[in-house]
Amino acid sequence: MHVFVLDKDKNPLAPCHPAKARRLLKSGRASVFRRYPFTLILHEIEAKDCVVPETQLKIDPGSQTTGLAILSENRVIWASELSHRGQQIKNDLEKRRALRRSRRHRKTRYRKPRCLNRTRPKGWLLPSLNASAPLSVESERSRGLNHRVETTMTWVNRLRKLCPIVSIAQELVRFDTQKLQNPEVSGIEYQQGELLGYEIREFLLEKWGRKCASLGARSLAPCDGAGSHRYCGAENLPLEVEHIHPKSQGGSDRVSNLTLACHTCNQAKGNRDIREFLSGKPTVLNRILKQAKAPLKDAAAVNATRWKLYQQLKETGLPVEVGTGGQTKFNRTRLGLPKTHWFDAACVGKSTPDRLDVAVEKPLLVAAKGHGVRQRCRSDRYGFPRTHAPKAKSFQGFQTGDIVKATIPQGKFAGNYTGRIAIRFRPSFRLNAGVKPFDVHPKYLTTVQKSDGYEYRFSK
Repeated sequence: MHVFVLDKDKNPLAPCHPAKARRLLKSGRASVFRRYPFTLILHEIEAKDCVVPETQLKIDPGSQTTGLAILSENRVIWASELSHRGQQIKNDLEKRRALRRSRRHRKTRYRKPRCLNRTRPKGWLLPSLNASAPLSVESERSRGLNHRVETTMTWVNRLRKLCPIVSIAQELVRFDTQKLQNPEVSGIEYQQGELLGYEIREFLLEKWGRKCASLGARSLAPCDGAGSHRYCGAENLPLEVEHIHPKSQGGSDRVSNLTLACHTCNQAKGNRDIREFLSGKPTVLNRILKQAKAPLKDAAAVNATRWKLYQQLKETGLPVEVGTGGQTKFNRTRLGLPKTHWFDAACVGKSTPDRLDVAVEKPLLVAAKGHGVRQRCRSDRYGFPRTHAPKAKSFQGFQTGDIVKATIPQGKFAGNYTGRIAIRFRPSFRLNAGVKPFDVHPKYLTTVQKSDGYEYRFSK
């Protein structure tokens, strides 16, 4: 993976090969500016004296993990996977809401429920498709969605300061809903192009959990083709798209009439209607029919944060290219690349070259950890106050989340370690350096990088 380089005025230059970075450090022409992502700053050279090539940032937004890749022409020079903590935020907010509600009911039973007079802020992000939920609940849940957008934009702005990025490519929608609603349209190249079928198959894989259509617990016995294990729920097998109501009996190609099945179950069903095929399994039949009639709200929910991210990317002033998830999968399959978040990011959009050189061996894994809690009083599960948080967030110049280097001369844990610390308000910090966490005295610690709310490591 290439190393970011800044000139003496902190303007981004072309990322360089690690071997060249070592030569710059050894000769004293550069110093380490930042450890994660690794960045050098030159002592004498200015950006105006250099020819800076153009690079493109590609983003594959996800619910839990977002893939990031930087391309220079047809080469992937830097890659990362950003793990979000949106679900943790949502759970913490719901827990806080439950505690506050319980406390109000205990102490002020005479108080009437608060009226829903709270307004939605500008740019409010729809947290769910359940419009009947109270506004206060939705506003809290939306923070988990906003977190995904905000952390992604944080890294977009950070990478723009470290690398000369001139354009952005984003996977805007996971599924092309136009193809899903009407895949039978003919006469238009857009509907009948080389991507026809990729959108539908990718959507069905997500909708049916990437397994044979039972949706229940996976069957322990293999399919025998005789009907004793109809729709077995098998995973990690080649799956086939089949019609719930067969086409020979008037069934359509709409996505609501499609499901996934392994080859054995597909052959066992044949051209029979699903009600006949699953006559002896009413529970599975009802579950499949209910799932098949579900609208495309799952695709809309996945796409919600992508549109908000797209709007904020446009505000950067850089040209933004968009693509679909089916197109990303098509490009990745065409290039013969494995399924990972950062490879998906490298394959986003029509600008993906016909040949892609990958100069990344281990992508940087970034996990959002937050900046600590703001609550001054912690409570037990019943809502009663138990402990009070300390007034200060740092101790002896260290803060929880700092990346430090520990040089321990003797004892059970003698050696050199690098990792994140959790401070205590006494000379005994907790160090997590890839092994089992252990206590270390702050006199053995040297700060490598101050806490910025993220944890860093490289994939194995």
